[in-house]
Amino acid sequence: MDTIGFDSHDHSACRTGGLEAVEAQCREQGLNLTPVRRRVLEILLEEHRALGAYEILDRLRAEGHGSQPPVAYRALDFLTAHGFAHKIERLNAFTACSHPGENHAPVFLICRICNSVAEGMAEPAKGNLGRVAAETGFKIERTVTEAEGVCPNCQKKDAA
Repeated sequence: MDTIGFDSHDHSACRTGGLEAVEAQCREQGLNLTPVRRRVLEILLEEHRALGAYEILDRLRAEGHGSQPPVAYRALDFLTAHGFAHKIERLNAFTACSHPGENHAPVFLICRICNSVAEGMAEPAKGNLGRVAAETGFKIERTVTEAEGVCPNCQKKDAA
């Protein structure tokens, strides 16, 4: 599993790479990445934690992109519909996809202390869920797995 989120890395490269991947996919698929959609994606890419729609809206409002909730929700709907962002149900918040353009079942590891989020990829058809689905004749089309715990950074702080 390729997990992104808790390790130290060049975050500007992470942000730039994510944005470039989404822009390329939009060009290939003829999708319209409007300035507001792009800015919402940039906001999500700036942090490895989930952001609520109203946090995003506050940033958009401060930057002059609009102040009504539909502005943020329409952009988030577009980004999640095309797999560029994910909704984390546990937090009722959104995070940029760490694997844009890749067909995957996201697995989210959510730190209950700092709210940072790491995204990994799973293959549910190969695990217990896939076995249960096969036994019942169920065809899995989409899964999202969320786990809550303590990230390595917060564990280090607790140990100190």
